[in-house]
Amino acid sequence: MLNNDHESFAAAQARAAAAVSCESVVLPSGLTVLCRTMPGYSSVHAIYATGFGSVHRAFRLDGKQITLPAGTAHFLEHKMCETPKGDSFTFYAKTGASANAFTSYDRTCYLFSATQKIDENLDILLGMVGKPWFTKATIAKEQGIIGQEIKMYDDSPDWRLLNALFRCLYADHPLRDDIAGTVESIAELTPQMLYSCTRGFYAPSNMVLSVAGKITLAQAVDACKRNGLYRARAPHEVEWDIPTQTGPLPHKEAFFTMPVTKPCFGVAYREEPLAEGDLKRELLLDMLGDLVVGGLTKLYRRLYDEALVNPEFSGDFIAVRGACTVAFTGESDTPRQVVDLLQEEIERMRREGVDPEVFMLVKNQMYGELLGDVEAVDDAAEEAAAACLKGRTLADEIAALAALTVEDANALLQTALREENRAYVQIDPTEK
Repeated sequence: MLNNDHESFAAAQARAAAAVSCESVVLPSGLTVLCRTMPGYSSVHAIYATGFGSVHRAFRLDGKQITLPAGTAHFLEHKMCETPKGDSFTFYAKTGASANAFTSYDRTCYLFSATQKIDENLDILLGMVGKPWFTKATIAKEQGIIGQEIKMYDDSPDWRLLNALFRCLYADHPLRDDIAGTVESIAELTPQMLYSCTRGFYAPSNMVLSVAGKITLAQAVDACKRNGLYRARAPHEVEWDIPTQTGPLPHKEAFFTMPVTKPCFGVAYREEPLAEGDLKRELLLDMLGDLVVGGLTKLYRRLYDEALVNPEFSGDFIAVRGACTVAFTGESDTPRQVVDLLQEEIERMRREGVDPEVFMLVKNQMYGELLGDVEAVDDAAEEAAAACLKGRTLADEIAALAALTVEDANALLQTALREENRAYVQIDPTEK
């Protein structure tokens, strides 16, 4: 059990840093390389990531304004895996590596796991991302492929629900647009747009290479040298920002139908965007879902015992520049009753405070998850990369979590989860 009531922040930070034990170096090119060497492991997991995601829709590059259609970052992820010599995944297949790539709201990541030919796999990873190649013909081909993927997301109730909540909360923020965009939006893409994105956001200074497992920092740095990522580069300026949404919500409610077995619903709260570096508030907001309706709470037990929700009912937290949201989603035959009980519990907690025992249990659970991440090869590499792109380390996150108190949670509740900032979405079954 974690008990930090009488432990100094500095001591917690020192212990966390020792637990993570991740080496790092910033190369002359500006690229950050992270390595967690894990003796006794036979595999290596590597992730090459950039701070460029679906919310990056407008920026200035070397003084020129560039505006992108929805879905650009995701489209670019697909295109970066294609080279003049063929698809990178065919190269990985020859080495026996397992590879993937994904795009989120604020980053794009390329990764592989392997037990052999590590240097060769690093060359594939760094080579494909470092040498963009776009033509009108290959873009047109990919537009058809991604169009099918977009239709697949349209059939996902969970994805449709979350996207509808964002559209209720935000009038202009790009968070309201699907990560993959639409068939119409990606049709606007040109090679020039994609090359501007790679020049602006795929520069080494905006990226991180994170590796974990049976590998050393020197081995990762050598791979960077082989692929032209070591030498110093002339700096360039990329400026981007997103105005904060203020005023009333664009919509308080939304309803639609899909072929689901029972009503799906979501309730989301628009919160003040996080200030840069405000890790304390970020962690507290992340805890709110579990504090209000997590498996350790009385509310969850009541909802579950009375069969008002399914076991998947839970809270979630999303934060990007200019937007911050706490959402609760699930399935229920009586969704309005669940939302009323949820809001009643939030108001009670605001008056009476968070249960100190539940707070400590949730905090310990998060602490265990963070420490658990550094003991799994894939999680160790990916979580370290995600933290780096946010300007911090896993040690910073663990130390900040250790310093949180129930009083901090109670203070946050006085301003968070306000009913006037709440939106509701419901998906009803399609009539047969």
